[in-house]
Amino acid sequence: MNEKLEITAKLQIGKPAQEVYEAIVDPAKMSNYFISHGSGRMEEGKTLQWRFPEFDMEFPIRVGRLRTDEYISYYWTVDGEELLVEMTLMPADGGATVITVTEKSRNNDAVGLKWLMQNTEGWANFLACLKAWLEYSINLRKGAFDFLKQ
Repeated sequence: MNEKLEITAKLQIGKPAQEVYEAIVDPAKMSNYFISHGSGRMEEGKTLQWRFPEFDMEFPIRVGRLRTDEYISYYWTVDGEELLVEMTLMPADGGATVITVTEKSRNNDAVGLKWLMQNTEGWANFLACLKAWLEYSINLRKGAFDFLKQ
């Protein structure tokens, strides 16, 4: 049985969905916790370039569907395969938002298992960094991956 592998990560952030949504679609805000530079705001059908602080290269992303304050999707290429990333924002008690990130999909083989491990860790890091920045104005990524540049 060769089932497809998918990644799902979920976290509650103590901010309303509108603030969480804007922190993801606006590259000026996203550069406070995830990317170092984005070539533009996320808009359906647009292809953007993201630069990460730990890598000396740009990564293209193709924006899929957007539903303001509810849903964000885009495609990026991992190991030559275009993968779909979906983010769903659900209101929670006290003005908080539960954000679920899903990335799909890879074959259930050695390559897929490596991707599952690395990107599950990556999405957990993304959510923790998003929460730290939105709730406490702390950039957890700053300097965190400098060792990768050596």
